[in-house]
Amino acid sequence: MDWRSLMLLALFAWAWEARAAAPDPVTSVMWDYYHQRLLNGEAFVFDDRIRLEVPPFAEDARQVPIQIDASAYRGKVKRILAWAELNPIPRILDFAPGDHLEPSLAIRIRVEQATPIRAAVLTDDGVWHIGSARVEAAGGGCTAPSVVRAEAGWEERLGQVLGKRFVRGEDSRLRLQVSHPMDNGLVGGIPEFYIEEAELRDADGQVLGRIELFPAVSENPTLTFDLRDDRQAEVWLRDNNGNEFQAAF
Repeated sequence: MDWRSLMLLALFAWAWEARAAAPDPVTSVMWDYYHQRLLNGEAFVFDDRIRLEVPPFAEDARQVPIQIDASAYRGKVKRILAWAELNPIPRILDFAPGDHLEPSLAIRIRVEQATPIRAAVLTDDGVWHIGSARVEAAGGGCTAPSVVRAEAGWEERLGQVLGKRFVRGEDSRLRLQVSHPMDNGLVGGIPEFYIEEAELRDADGQVLGRIELFPAVSENPTLTFDLRDDRQAEVWLRDNNGNEFQAAF
């Protein structure tokens, strides 16, 4: 290896270290902990091209909308993780979009207090790109009594999926809501009971994307996916009690 190649490698290494050493945009004391716990200490960069949208203040801490858009890395995304750093149950989702899905989604979550929210996007070069935001909240969203369980007949509606496809040129958007209490185990006498797996499939059963959900997700969870075409889509879900639900769109 000649000196020019060595110099290029050194410049690349310096540029990478400079990017990784960029300051945390939300200045969280918990970042190092989650970097080790959820990302295994792997290479990362704080990246404003990962669009993470949250409301500035959670008017209802039990139903806080978040939207993740990693389309700047279209075709390169292997995995998307999201978590709320100061929640008692921080993990939100683990999403693996396939070739026919955009690397973007929207969902509603609970927050217990004001907290940084993170979206970590793993690209095919092995680097995590971190989108960051902060939501202010009065608190209590994770430990509030269930609204769903207070409704008469909620058991009969368990697993009911409502949704609609919206055409967007040659592509389409799928929005759906699932009737489920999503119990997180933090309310006395009620154990964890939540949807933990979901797959989006085409009419032939090909998996278009997989998502793992955690109890930080709100009751009657809503999900929004962006498809790169208008093919028929089916959603399959399973909760931690083994109940399976399915619907076609």
